[in-house]
Amino acid sequence: MLHPVIKKAVIPAAGLGTRFLPATKATPKEMLPVVDKPAIQYVVEEAVGAGLDDVLMITGRNKRALEDHFDRNYELESALIAKGDDDRLKKVQESSDLATMHYVRQGDPRGLGHAVLCAEPHVGREPFAVLLGDDLIDPRDPLLRQMADIYARTGGTVIALMEVDPANVHLYGCAAVEATDEEDVVRITGLVEKPDPQDAPSNYAVIGRYVLNPAIFDILRETEPGRGGEIQLTDALQKLAADETVGGPVHGVVFRGRRYDTGDRGDYLRAIVRLACEREDLGPEFRTWLHRYVTEEM
Repeated sequence: MLHPVIKKAVIPAAGLGTRFLPATKATPKEMLPVVDKPAIQYVVEEAVGAGLDDVLMITGRNKRALEDHFDRNYELESALIAKGDDDRLKKVQESSDLATMHYVRQGDPRGLGHAVLCAEPHVGREPFAVLLGDDLIDPRDPLLRQMADIYARTGGTVIALMEVDPANVHLYGCAAVEATDEEDVVRITGLVEKPDPQDAPSNYAVIGRYVLNPAIFDILRETEPGRGGEIQLTDALQKLAADETVGGPVHGVVFRGRRYDTGDRGDYLRAIVRLACEREDLGPEFRTWLHRYVTEEM
């Protein structure tokens, strides 16, 4: 049985970015550059690459720059046309031509679960994808497309997982899993938000990619604030995993590809270095400088 094709992507982007203060006092954390593109553009490009060009961004106060980035800038484009700078003109226009963008404000910062619930009027009763902006997935590793393909076969909900050091499992949502006949695809039987390592059901951590059955909205409306006083998406997913009659089975895809975490200052810097090293236009010169810096100057 084939299930409905996923057409819509939801990107929660209402967080305050407190870990990057003071840089994020007036600039949304999603607009911090990763080499020469804001982090949020990589995420939108990933959604489009998986065939989802209807994108709803959940924003908040002081996030107007996100909307401006994906809008046309006629003054800048005119200046570049006058200079004959076709290369930079193409880069400027890429972001405004990427997808059909929609925006809604979360209002009160009541957690990821509440942010996803804000998408219900736009999504309706369709399955949809959620992409968190802190996780950048390398386009050479089509995780979201794989998740959509699994959903097409199984229905229900599909969550991205990765294996982490057990000592770090308290930083993530954690899944209890059962093996399936398919390599790196598991059945999720339970979820816990940021458990103590000794209480964790596994070392499979939830990362920021989800394909969700619309039944999640009904559950989120009834979900009480959990850890941190926020409405946790993990708590709602736990209810789906515990009773598949509500919204179908919950599967996990164990991701072993290239992931760049921009939600942490150290990992953000490492992401920039990795991506810069791999760029054809920047990589050769940058790698030479980096090698010299590490071997001679440190």
